[in-house]
Amino acid sequence: MDGKSLQEHAKRVALEQPFTEHCWPFGPEFDVFKVGGKIFMIVAVAHGRPHVSLKSDPEKSLLNQQIYRGIEPGYHLNKKHWISLYGTEDITPELVADLIADSWNLIVDKLPKKDQKWIRPV
Repeated sequence: MDGKSLQEHAKRVALEQPFTEHCWPFGPEFDVFKVGGKIFMIVAVAHGRPHVSLKSDPEKSLLNQQIYRGIEPGYHLNKKHWISLYGTEDITPELVADLIADSWNLIVDKLPKKDQKWIRPV
């Protein structure tokens, strides 16, 4: 999956997550996706390389970085809790969708219980 396709697919998947807000708090060059007022995905270009940054469980993050060439520590973010995806042949649409869902769930899990109930009714 190339960088442009990666970003387009990630934006579509993120907007399918319930209660997702798409905004530009850092300027027009950064597409930011939030749930409950908290960021779960940032789409940007750094040094000519399109990337998608996502919140990630620290252990899963390290494992994924060892498995996939296209996954690196979060660009300009906390390297323990964020990853950045780059367009490489080992990054598939399914993997991107799974990582976005994980990121969205990590954020929702940290919200107050009352907010979790309306965002993710069980």
